[in-house]
Amino acid sequence: MTLAGQIAINATKIAGAKVCQAHCRPDNDEALPRGIVSRTSDLDMRSLRGPLIREAATKSQSTMAADGVCNKISRVPDSVWVSRSTQPECDLTLKKRGTSTNLLAIAAGIKHKESVNKIVTKFRSSDFDIMLFHYDGMVDDWSDLEWSSQALHVSAMDQTKWWFAKRFLHPDIISEYDYIFIWDGDIGVEHFDVGKYLSIIKEEELEISQPALDPNNSVVHHLLTLRDSTSKVHRRIHRRLGVRKCDGNITGPPCSGWVEIMVPVFSKAAWRCAWLMIQNDLIHGWGLDELLGYCVKGNRTQNIGIVDQEYVAHHAVPTLGGSPKDQAPSVSTQDMERDEVMKRCFYELRIVRRRWHKVVQDDECWVDPY
Repeated sequence: MTLAGQIAINATKIAGAKVCQAHCRPDNDEALPRGIVSRTSDLDMRSLRGPLIREAATKSQSTMAADGVCNKISRVPDSVWVSRSTQPECDLTLKKRGTSTNLLAIAAGIKHKESVNKIVTKFRSSDFDIMLFHYDGMVDDWSDLEWSSQALHVSAMDQTKWWFAKRFLHPDIISEYDYIFIWDGDIGVEHFDVGKYLSIIKEEELEISQPALDPNNSVVHHLLTLRDSTSKVHRRIHRRLGVRKCDGNITGPPCSGWVEIMVPVFSKAAWRCAWLMIQNDLIHGWGLDELLGYCVKGNRTQNIGIVDQEYVAHHAVPTLGGSPKDQAPSVSTQDMERDEVMKRCFYELRIVRRRWHKVVQDDECWVDPY
């Protein structure tokens, strides 16, 4: 090879190296070719045998029949939902878990089994994957429900939904979902239609929302969450809350730009921000509601709201901090345990507020948009 040829090859290698450096690969990716790196995951269950369902489902029915795929798909396990018609065996509708566009995650104690069943029954027909966070260890007691084998069950004793969410709802894991519902289990859904709810929050461009609370059948902690029967959606209230007056001069929580952590609904982008805000060493989520307004694009007074047209009831059944199922604690013991839980809640609220104040002061580059 001539000297000129060698120089040309070296120049090409140097140019290629500079291009690679410009891509700013993370250090842990350097040993791998770019195309093999899989940065996200999902909550899909996978079949142990047969063809890849994702590929098979994209084929036309005639092609599937010719390939002999239909009969194989008709025998897929419970991780795939199959709805058969009256047509021949190949004429079926296959709904893979991964095709669901939304996620419902519920904190599920056995005392809430009836209400959770009613919630899930409504959500199943609306393109949702279901995930249950069991905080009492009683997972097997749900197996008699029709949908239980198709739901994802995660169990850890005496943990809250925010503890579960921080560990099992990483934004990269649930990146395929458009909306994430993170609900308590003691919710009544008699007057709630999830399909209509989704249409409303899309129309109103609500990135964080919640259904309003039925004033006649709910334990209400914040007046902003009460249903206004004259509106479809409301974003603020105009009244005095204790020593605070919610008027046009106040645009922050709890007068506007705010939802309660009981039944929040997040867009994909809003959840990525909210997940980062959940403190790993705290468990109850208190104080998170005060900060969620920083997780919407644009103005929190417009992109956070309460949906009045589709509303729920909050029964407020206390379960965390109780005794094991094989014990029957006295009323006084239950009250003491609940008091200890509430003390921890208020303690965590103070911690979140102190941390926020400190990081705002320390971060010279961050500017408060409000």
